[in-house]
Amino acid sequence: MSVAPQRPLPASRGRAVSGSVLGMLIEDPITTCLSPPVYDMICKLGFEVRENWDIDRIVTQRGDVCWQTITACVMYKQSAQSLDYRGSVRLLGPVCEAVHSHLLSLTKGQFEIRYAPWLQWTAFPELFPEIFAALESLQGPAISLGLMKLTACLERALGDVLVLLGKDCPFLLRDLLASEELAEVFGRPVMDVLKVFVGPPCGLNLRNVLWHGFASPHEIPPKYCSMMMLLTVGLGQLLKRYLEQTQLVLAHRPSVALADLEEAAVFPDVTPEVLGVLEDVMRNSTFVLKVMMPYWETALLSFRTHRFADCAVLLLTQLEAGLRRVFATINQCPRRLLTAESTALYTTFDEILAKHLNDGKINQLPLLLGEPAMEFLWDFLNHQEGPRIRDRLSHGEINLPEFPKEAANQLLAFSGTLLLRFVDEDLSAAFKEEAAIGPLAALADGYSAHFHPVSQLKKQVLSCEKSIRVWPLLPLPEEAARSVATSETHACEAFITEILRELLCHLPERDGLVSGWDGLPAGRWPEAIQELCGIPVRTLFCPRTVLEVVTVLRSISARCACVSRQVAASVELRHQQWVERRLRSRQRQTYLHMVSSVKLLSPVLHLILLLIALELVNIHMVYGKNPCEYQQYLKFLKSILQYVENLAAYSSWQKNKWGGTVGLTRTALLKIWNFTEKKQMLIHLAKKSASKGVL
Repeated sequence: MSVAPQRPLPASRGRAVSGSVLGMLIEDPITTCLSPPVYDMICKLGFEVRENWDIDRIVTQRGDVCWQTITACVMYKQSAQSLDYRGSVRLLGPVCEAVHSHLLSLTKGQFEIRYAPWLQWTAFPELFPEIFAALESLQGPAISLGLMKLTACLERALGDVLVLLGKDCPFLLRDLLASEELAEVFGRPVMDVLKVFVGPPCGLNLRNVLWHGFASPHEIPPKYCSMMMLLTVGLGQLLKRYLEQTQLVLAHRPSVALADLEEAAVFPDVTPEVLGVLEDVMRNSTFVLKVMMPYWETALLSFRTHRFADCAVLLLTQLEAGLRRVFATINQCPRRLLTAESTALYTTFDEILAKHLNDGKINQLPLLLGEPAMEFLWDFLNHQEGPRIRDRLSHGEINLPEFPKEAANQLLAFSGTLLLRFVDEDLSAAFKEEAAIGPLAALADGYSAHFHPVSQLKKQVLSCEKSIRVWPLLPLPEEAARSVATSETHACEAFITEILRELLCHLPERDGLVSGWDGLPAGRWPEAIQELCGIPVRTLFCPRTVLEVVTVLRSISARCACVSRQVAASVELRHQQWVERRLRSRQRQTYLHMVSSVKLLSPVLHLILLLIALELVNIHMVYGKNPCEYQQYLKFLKSILQYVENLAAYSSWQKNKWGGTVGLTRTALLKIWNFTEKKQMLIHLAKKSASKGVL
């Protein structure tokens, strides 16, 4: 069989990391991940001004937020065009202290009576009593978690307001806070207050330092969480006045459902026994920063108590924190571990999981982790058709109470196997002997991408093939069985035979799949396509050219599936009308054309799916094409796409032009045959490379 040479990532596959890396992690105890200026901004600046504020100046007995008092503390630079973030944090510090003391003086009932009505605008008002309870508990992890969920909820709610005004919601919170439309609703001074707390890096930037795993539990002053609660209340009051004036009604966008995780769920349920072992692994893994240990402990407790969203949020932030530390260590760039100021970018998952560093050098982290671990992280975090769990949680797109256990289970199991690789070798071996953890490590070693475009194309091809397979089960009228094939039909069949003869040279020659060179029996189409789709194709860090080809192949497969659905629906309906004699004379002729076309389309579509599967197996051979050849190849694929698009249009209920499908098919098969004759498909390049011994 001709298969494109695979260049696997030369990395470990689940083995413990080298002693040198472990040693560096142990010898460099981390006390904070906040750079000195950021630490000063968050942990010190808001405590410099010692001033006791009367809470009645900030919020009335009725619960009305006195915005003028709060906005008066916001400072501006001399130009009056930009915020003085340091000055604002310094003045707002005592205000936050007063708000925090006020909230702690309330009972849960008093809090809900006074403030609950003003939190309904967020679409998740039940979150706030939970955050109130966290503040009362004085537990750092719970307060940080509450603040993370609050910022996500607030971002989603502000986006709903922007959408109400007819604008698209931007992806980044900072762009949302800068929008002129929200300034018209809430007032520019109010939006400036929000910028101080959750805006750019030159402010407190509470959202980012928490969601990206920079802040340890004791580094976020609880008073900032209390202040964010009150600001959310105040925004609700301002919004109510605006809606009354404009007669508008706020509608909340529906939550986003996570991608189907069933196929990607490689790990079994995490049992209490597994949790117990994971706790031991966690306490002995150098991957876990000791200052962050309370987050890990809370994550496991959250899973035990079925708070799956909380578990996922904490795991994601700590995976980023731990991977950032390994990234900074193995790439010898210790400064990248810390938060950056406004003049530099944070080191986030985007940089950590990339192939190259900013300076163009190879990122050593993927080489250390190996492809299976990298594929899991890309699947769950980055691929557009994957769950993108961190993005959707942090932007408030997911309904937290309905967060699926399966997602938290996969993250927790994977995290455990990752932590295990940063345990002393002898201890790691002992852990792997545990019946609860050994199988998880083996499953992690064998993980392959599920949401990469290549993987999605395989699913499309298999699904389409399955749908075509049911066509012969549809009843056909006797007249169609007696119909005589046209010369065009014979020409199409001849082309199919010749093209198939060429493709058969590139099929796996095992298990009796190929029967000589005379053709592939109709009953073996599914077997051939399934076997090809089962051949691994490297997906990590696919270059643009590969992804571009895959995109076209996916479009072809999608249109084939559309044709298949239309054929199945049309034949069923028309057959019923034929049996009941409800078709007029012209409709009867159209139906006979349809049946004749279906006989031809089944092998044609199977042929196209076989071609897609073969090209996909050899997809990386696209490197071997020069720019001119590459463009010719794309042009060829797009001609197939044009054919199936036309086929979908002709077979649609609206056009119903079945008589023209044979001519379309003949033209398309001629193009495929001509291109095949030139030996310019990827399967041909793979065969040439194999004959030359290219590895």
